[in-house]
Amino acid sequence: YEFGNPHPEKIQPESYYLDQALLERPGNKEVQLDLLYDYQSNVALYPEFQKWIRESRVPVLAMWGNKDIIFVPAGAEAFRRDVEESRLEIRFVDAGHFAIETNEELYAEAIGGFLGKFVASA
Repeated sequence: YEFGNPHPEKIQPESYYLDQALLERPGNKEVQLDLLYDYQSNVALYPEFQKWIRESRVPVLAMWGNKDIIFVPAGAEAFRRDVEESRLEIRFVDAGHFAIETNEELYAEAIGGFLGKFVASA
């Protein structure tokens, strides 16, 4: 939660306590291990995902922590290959993987603006 965050003291402790409580639910460890194991198939499916994004012309808002070491910033930039510039917004936030934890207002404004721009024109 704190890695890459310039203001770790602003992270509300209930965030990680709730996540941990949910992870500790009976049977969830097996589910998480299955998801982790299955992730290896995602890379092989990337061409299909990318084709769908190109053909559907879905608008994309990619908000990324610029210090995220799990989903690195290049992952956001990769959308540029498949999404028209007019339907793509990429925003980098000064944060790590859990960027929304200390940037709630920024995310809310960005999502509201994005939806207003594309839902109104749909």
